[in-house]
Amino acid sequence: MKPKVTMIAWNQNDNYVVTAVNNHLLKVWNSSTGQLLHDLVGHADEVFVLETHPFDSRIMLSAGHDGNIFIWDITKGTKTKHYFNMIEGQGHGAVFDCKFSPDGQHFACTDSHGHLLIFGFGCSRPYEKIPDQMFFHTDYRPLIRDSNNYVLDEQTQQAPHLMPPPFLVDVDGNPHPTKYQRLVPGRENCADEHLIPQLGYVATSDGEVVEQVIGQQTVDQDEQGLEPSILDGMIRQLQLEQDQRTGADQESASSVPNNGEGTPRRG
Repeated sequence: MKPKVTMIAWNQNDNYVVTAVNNHLLKVWNSSTGQLLHDLVGHADEVFVLETHPFDSRIMLSAGHDGNIFIWDITKGTKTKHYFNMIEGQGHGAVFDCKFSPDGQHFACTDSHGHLLIFGFGCSRPYEKIPDQMFFHTDYRPLIRDSNNYVLDEQTQQAPHLMPPPFLVDVDGNPHPTKYQRLVPGRENCADEHLIPQLGYVATSDGEVVEQVIGQQTVDQDEQGLEPSILDGMIRQLQLEQDQRTGADQESASSVPNNGEGTPRRG
């Protein structure tokens, strides 16, 4: 097999360069002389993550598709810490990205199964206030393009960035309690009744019907026929005005005689 470099990173003070090779080795080089200093052995698959410590020039982090995360002392060529991303019942999860915090006390990784892994010193109590599974209910909603090639949410026909703040749900689409909904930017100061999503039954790709969040209305507002929010009302009004303008433009275009020149445009 011909060796190929898959990733390269300089250490914090630029004295060393670390390269990841497709034979699963990491190589540490002197950046001034080009001399090979160390071969770092431990990974069992290709490595696409090399992250240098923000202030400690000795430390380099590596992670790869084998689920391994290593912290290395590249001056000595030794392994300082190792973590294997084993997922119960599913084998290991490939690690796609890692970043250090600015103070160097923590680092976070994301894997192929949608997990966010947070490592660091100290107590994990601050992280216990949030549920294990956190998704926005709009994360996997399909998008479409309109006649102007603009992207719209398929269900609401609204631009995604103009939609109200999404709800937090678990992996099955079930909404979390209201105390978690306030963690979403834009919902911090909402009353409890505005933090209860509208549920409905949605057919999945395999034909199974499941109950999921389908809208932004609350149950009370839906029964009373009120606007879900001021923002929703503004979006609906803007959409109506745009539809009216589009209709007027098409009407004026259709009134212009063609005179047999060219092919008329499709509306």
